[in-house]
Amino acid sequence: MPIIDLHCDTIGCLYNKNDAGLSQNNLQIDVDKLIKGKYMLQCFAMFVDSKKAEPFKTCIEMIDLFYEQIAKNKDLKVCYTFNDIIKNANDQKISALLTVEEGEVIEGNLSYLKTLHRLGVRMICLSWNYKNQLGYPNINLNQENIDHFTPNVEDGLTKFGIEVVKMMNNLNMIIDVSHLSDRGFWDVINTSTKPIVASHSNCRSICKHVRNLTDEMIIALNKNGGIMGMNYCNEFLDNDPQIGRRTIECLIKHIKYIKKLVGVDVITLGSDFDGINNNIELKDASLLTKLVDALYANGFTKEEIDKITYKNALRVFQEVLI
Repeated sequence: MPIIDLHCDTIGCLYNKNDAGLSQNNLQIDVDKLIKGKYMLQCFAMFVDSKKAEPFKTCIEMIDLFYEQIAKNKDLKVCYTFNDIIKNANDQKISALLTVEEGEVIEGNLSYLKTLHRLGVRMICLSWNYKNQLGYPNINLNQENIDHFTPNVEDGLTKFGIEVVKMMNNLNMIIDVSHLSDRGFWDVINTSTKPIVASHSNCRSICKHVRNLTDEMIIALNKNGGIMGMNYCNEFLDNDPQIGRRTIECLIKHIKYIKKLVGVDVITLGSDFDGINNNIELKDASLLTKLVDALYANGFTKEEIDKITYKNALRVFQEVLI
């Protein structure tokens, strides 16, 4: 069955002087791997380190590279709306959805947000691992002692961050809360009028890393109609990173837990490929059929697996990307 993946950092790797292109490379995602993995859609994040100079300019350069790479590959086609995704699938093309990771790229300017939308960006992860003009993350790399296990429950969205959420709703852009502080998550839930996503976050009850969502967050996300993409990073899959390398076993454990908590309608995939170590069982996109086989082997029905692999994501895209 087709695969939709809400998050990868492949374009950033190519931008940072990887000699290969998107057709074939030694990264976790290329076109050949997407075809072997039976992908319907890949979200390509433009990740910008906001501590480097001119984040908006850097983001624009990465978007330019994204379009250059898509133009060179007949099997990929950019999508902007839900209808584009369906048409691409009917034409046997893999859809490429343009996203941004790090809200600081708009540099506090709503005009920059509108510009990114005009350039095709359809989802933005509001924060990364620094405080920015939109709000606070759960992990702050500016701290002397970085804490991966104590969430930030005090600092959420700024006033400007609230404005950004409202404008993204108006622009039919998807709001991504992965990396955002716990307080920021609740600010988005209480502000957004449309379903939101946590594009690459797992379950904190199984792995206590603060990049994952609490049970209360998952329940709220499910009520919101939103989705969470299962992240393949070993550090987010198990409290013991060595066990976390057993990607499929760990993903099944998270998926079973979430199913018991709220059902499967909130579960999607968000690999974080090319932003994570490849020394894991599910090391690249070509292997996704193994995860599907494991879901069947663990008693999931075809209907449930279809929802997890692509239908839940399509439902959100249909509601927001209009």
